[in-house]
Amino acid sequence: MRRPSIFGFSTALLLCVGALFTASAAVAAHRAGDIVIEAGVVTTADGARVAYEIGTLYAPENRRVADSRVIGVGFARIRTKRPTGAPPVFILPGGPGRSYLSALTDDNADSKALLAQLLPYAEVGDVVLIDQRGWSTRGDVLELAVPGKPLNAPRSRDVEAAEMTALARRAVDANPGKDLAGYTVVQCAEDVNDLRLALGYPKISLSGQSFGSQWSFAMMRLHPDVVARAVISGTEPLDKGFDMPSQILASLQRVAWEAEQEPKLKPFLPKGGLMAAVRTVEDRLRATPVTVTLPGATATGPARRITLGVGDFQGSLLRPPATWPAFVLSVYYGHYDELAQEAAQRRQNIEGPVRLIEPLIDSSLGAPSQRAYLLTTDPATDLLGFWDFDALMASAKAWPTPALDDAFRLPVPNPTPVIFVHGDWDIATPVENMLGLLPYFPNARAVLVHRGTHHSREPLFAQRPDIAARVLEFLRSGETDGLPAEATLQTPAFDVPDFAPPT
Repeated sequence: MRRPSIFGFSTALLLCVGALFTASAAVAAHRAGDIVIEAGVVTTADGARVAYEIGTLYAPENRRVADSRVIGVGFARIRTKRPTGAPPVFILPGGPGRSYLSALTDDNADSKALLAQLLPYAEVGDVVLIDQRGWSTRGDVLELAVPGKPLNAPRSRDVEAAEMTALARRAVDANPGKDLAGYTVVQCAEDVNDLRLALGYPKISLSGQSFGSQWSFAMMRLHPDVVARAVISGTEPLDKGFDMPSQILASLQRVAWEAEQEPKLKPFLPKGGLMAAVRTVEDRLRATPVTVTLPGATATGPARRITLGVGDFQGSLLRPPATWPAFVLSVYYGHYDELAQEAAQRRQNIEGPVRLIEPLIDSSLGAPSQRAYLLTTDPATDLLGFWDFDALMASAKAWPTPALDDAFRLPVPNPTPVIFVHGDWDIATPVENMLGLLPYFPNARAVLVHRGTHHSREPLFAQRPDIAARVLEFLRSGETDGLPAEATLQTPAFDVPDFAPPT
């Protein structure tokens, strides 16, 4: 399910700290539908200067309420230097809880890399970035700190469900005067349409990755005549925000098969290979949790110890393919340091406050009743657990965002021309998500990326510039001639355990 995303220093420095303190006053001075725009310039990694506009769209916090509070949603635009007549490309970030505006406002290696990924789309037409409501420094940033968990108890489904329910109630209490029911994918899609109207575009194209794909599907459902075409990667259908464990497991099995061909890993493989190692570790931890001293504990200070159970191991299984085999084999042979460190970081919330936009949107998307049954009875939960969906499903009624009905979530035929790009090693949104949608998009083309992970678009375009050129041509003209049905990425350099293989 989750889901990272793709994608200078501004002369105006428009997202400075002072702007955060004046955001409320600025919102109060505007009506829904207003926009403000300012100019900036960003410098690329190779020294080129790129002009852009950055602004705020003012939108109703909840369009279902007549006198709703008005909130700000950040956006930016890079105008094409050579108009082609093609619709502008609206690039929708993933997450939820991501923003692409840093590509223009920040001055570090990551922002330069994001900018480099973004600029090719300006060859097609204007490029428009839009923030997610509730995760925009030009509006509201909805966050909530959560307490850490004790280290002496393994991960527990019941505990995490209770904690997620408590988090939902605390989120409401911590945001008085805000209507959290307005933070849904439907409202995000209406923000896109309002920005389109404010900028004067009759039609737009969409580029969506991960949650950005759900956002794109919502836009195509609500305003089908507005979307000229779309490029979707890391496909996440509206009814499949919670991924089927057996399909995630199939992605891991594909990684395992390839890793077992690596000569440096062969001496470490037990009988039955990597999947047998996973089962052995889980049987061991299910029978008897293991208590280990955390890495970094000193002889002079108190030893920090953590108790690891099967859920802690399952929580670390979904990791980059290059590191996955060595991690599994290390735990199989009793080397628990890396697992202990990761489990401790999860319990101590090392990543910081919760981005509330994620559970607000995800609890609203939920799962149709039949899919909820399939999820909870999927036999692969024995290996992967219920961690991807259990707590959110258990706490759904506590979150204020309304559940979307099946008439909106379930796919229907859609004539919009789409290019789907999806990797068969994707463990965040499995490739079956994309394959199941293809029959509903008769004007779609799909590129199946062998060895592609959740973010397969960037490495695919880097290794196959011919495909990148065909995708840009599609956004320009709608043509897909020469686009292959599949592509293969280079084999990753698999990590090897940092101990000698067994004799």
